[in-house]
Order: sequence, then structure tokens, then C-alpha cells
Amino acid sequence: MSRFFSRPAVLACALALGLQACGGSELPPESIAPSAPEVQAQSLTQDTAPDILAQLQAVPGLTVLQERPPSPSGARIFVLAYDQPADHLHPNGTRFQQRMTLVFRNAEAPMVLASTGYGISTSPGQTEPTFLLQGNQLQVEHRFFGPSIPQPANWRLLSIEQAAADHHRIVQAFKPLFPGKWISTGGSKGGMTSLYHRAFFPRDVDATVAYVAPNSYGTQDPRYVKFLSKLGTPACRESIRGFQREVLERRTETEPLFQATAAAYYGSTYDFLGVDKALEFSALEFAFAFWQYGDASLCDEIPPPGGSAQGLVDFLDYVVGLSYMSDGDLDYYAPYDFQAATQLGSYASDEAHLRGVLRYPRGYDPRALVPFDMRPYPFNPFVMPIVEGWVKAFGERILLVYGENDPWSTGAFSVSARNDSYRFYQPGGNHGSRITGLPEAEQAVALERLRSWAGLPTESAATLSLRARSAASADLPVTTGVVDRRRGPPRD
Repeated sequence: MSRFFSRPAVLACALALGLQACGGSELPPESIAPSAPEVQAQSLTQDTAPDILAQLQAVPGLTVLQERPPSPSGARIFVLAYDQPADHLHPNGTRFQQRMTLVFRNAEAPMVLASTGYGISTSPGQTEPTFLLQGNQLQVEHRFFGPSIPQPANWRLLSIEQAAADHHRIVQAFKPLFPGKWISTGGSKGGMTSLYHRAFFPRDVDATVAYVAPNSYGTQDPRYVKFLSKLGTPACRESIRGFQREVLERRTETEPLFQATAAAYYGSTYDFLGVDKALEFSALEFAFAFWQYGDASLCDEIPPPGGSAQGLVDFLDYVVGLSYMSDGDLDYYAPYDFQAATQLGSYASDEAHLRGVLRYPRGYDPRALVPFDMRPYPFNPFVMPIVEGWVKAFGERILLVYGENDPWSTGAFSVSARNDSYRFYQPGGNHGSRITGLPEAEQAVALERLRSWAGLPTESAATLSLRARSAASADLPVTTGVVDRRRGPPRD
């Protein structure tokens, strides 16, 4: 036995204690975590196992809401709800139903535990690891999103500790039905969620694949400004800065068009922020969104100076989305902004080139986007460094995928090869980077380790390459699970 055996448990304890000391919820470490309902289902072979629907219906606390039509290959798809305590320290208090979807292929196949970190769509789909492994998939809606919200909503219970405990209880409930290897995954906030779950409950799953998952310091982390200052050519960066400035310099023209266009195309209103502030925050977001979802080819599409005001508004819509700061979107994404304002942190915006045209300097902060009083909820500066330390020192069997040009890569987690963990960057990639976009040699390593962690036999390099390239022919849509916030909430 390794002499380092006890260190992950010690760090998990330190993580829990550190969060308690800094105002987080007081969830205990894994060794004394709240237990999930006992499930009596036994692992049986496919030939003798009862129907999966009957097995699901026998899980205490689980409700099968719907079975959707199967995929072309016969995978069965279920919409589920699992009974959860709002506060895992007080399980006899308020409860809520946490929504999930299940893609079922074979009880003996690997299980992929997927999270978007937001709400979920109940339309059939699969993450990249699910497709590559041809596994089962259990996708979990994050607490406080969609219908997965306690009533009444106690916002102090929206924390990484409570969300990790949600996933822990779900794993305990489903493992008797799926005794094979478990791989957790998610993109962006979903990838962050999967890493937080591992930090609190390292043994719940066998490995984790996290896509474009950042780790930020404070609600206005200045590292992002430095990262953006080096992307693209000097001419492109100057065009971006010029576009932002012109949008704000010409407010008397752009502001009414901003409001009218948003109302006409999206039905958007800006009662919470006001149109003036919504326009300014959208202009500040432009530089970040430009590289988060675009690439260098977008530089040539930036409207030249002195063009029409409608052209400015339309391009702002194309890159950022006019509904981004609307009442409806801010209401849906309030749980994310709350978490960013209290634990997760976020990015700072470069405002130096906008002096004289800004009306709310340094006002673009996640705290300003939450549609209720944030004064009772201070930011905890110790949470993310502690998680980051655990991932780097003790995170085993973790695969991280980032985009070379994605601004969120500023806050990339570090891992150690001695822990059988790896970090790759997709060349020129943005926030949609994935394993199948990696260079061939790195892709082969990622696929080989993923199959090994999932308990599947090794495949030849040629077969792995073919598998990676065949996503377009999958019977269910394949995604990394990244939510594109510019385009509004996920929809069924």
C-alpha cells in the first residue's frame, strides 16, 4: 500500500473544514457523508436481469417520468426524477426532485455520469465519452436549475459541497444497477461540477473527463485580461477594441436599436438591468465571447468604423447575443451567477480602452447579474484554491481538454502524470474543444486511457482513430455538454 494512501482523505477533510471556516455549508468529508437510500437490486447478467424499467421503478426515491422512443440502435431513453434533500446535513428537512435522463444500452457497459452544471434538455443526446465508450449515460440537472429547485429556495444551499453530495447519493443509488466502471464528465461548468464531485468523493467514479473547465480567482480575475491581450493579431485586437468603443460612443443610435431588435427577435426585456447597463455589459462581454465561441476568421467580419448602427447591433447579437443580459436569461442563469459570485469566481474585462464611454466602470460582475439582494452572500476566496490544490496533487485518472484560444483556458486546472492524469489543448480550439479535435498522437493517448479506465480492451491506433472520426454517424447527437449561454437556456 502506498504511503500516500491517506493523503486524499486528509485533503478532503481539509477541503470540507476550509469551506466551513469560510462560510460555506458544513458538509462532512466522504467518510461521514450522508448515506443514500439502500438499493437491494443485484447485478445480474443481461440474459436474466429484469427489464431496466422495472429496475428503475424499484429504486427508492426514483420516479420514472417518461420513457422516450429508443434511438435507432435500440438504446432506451428515460426521463427521471430523484428525491434529494435540499440540505444534506439535514436530510429530514425540505426535499426536491432532481431531474435526470438515462441512456441505457447494456447494464454491463460503462456508465457515464454527465453534468452540464446547468439545466438539462430531455431530448436524446450523448456526451463524447458516452459515444466513444458506447456506454450508458446518466445526465444530472444541477440543483436550482429548471425544475430541480427546492421550495422554498434557500440560496445558501446552492454550493459545490451540496451539489457534490447530490451526485454522491445518485451514484450510490444507481451503482447496484450498473456495476461496471463509472466515468464522470461535463463541459465548462459541467466539467467544473464533475471535478468538485471528485474532490469531495474521490472514489464515487473511476475516472473523470472534464472539458474546458476553468478555475477562477475572485469575481473579476485579472488573468483573463492578460490572456485575451495575446490572442489574434494586433490588428484584430484593435478591431475588437474599436468595435466595443464605437458601440458605446454611439449609444444614442445603438441603444434604441439594441432594445428594439432584442424585443422583435427574442421577446427580450431589460427591466432588471435597464437597457443602458445591458448594452454596456454586452459590449464588455464582446471581447470574451469573440474568442470563446469564434476564431481568428471572425476578425474579418467585424464591421468597419463608421458603419450603420444596425450593423453594430447585429454583429453584437451574432457574437454575444442580444438576450444575454435580458430579464429572461438572467433569471434562468441566476444560479450560475450566484455561484460565480460566492464560490466559483469569474473573469475581469479590459476597460482601459473604454475610458470616457463607460457609465458603470468595473460594474460588470456576476454579483450585478443576480436578480436579488446579494449582500447576505459574500464571496469565499478559499474554495477554488483548495479544489485546485486537490486536483493537482491527488486527482487520479482525470483527463482535461481545453481550447488553445478559449479564454476560459486561462484558469485551466493542472494535473500530474504520476496520478495517471492528463491535460491537452486543442490547437486553435475554442470553448467547443473535444477529444476528437486533438492532434492524432494526443487523441490516441486520450482514447487509450479512457478505454482503460472504463475497463474496456485496448484497441489498435487505427481503430481508435476511426472511432474518433465517426461521431457524425452516431445514432444520438454527440456533445461535450457545454451550454452556449449566448443562445439562451437549454430547450427540450
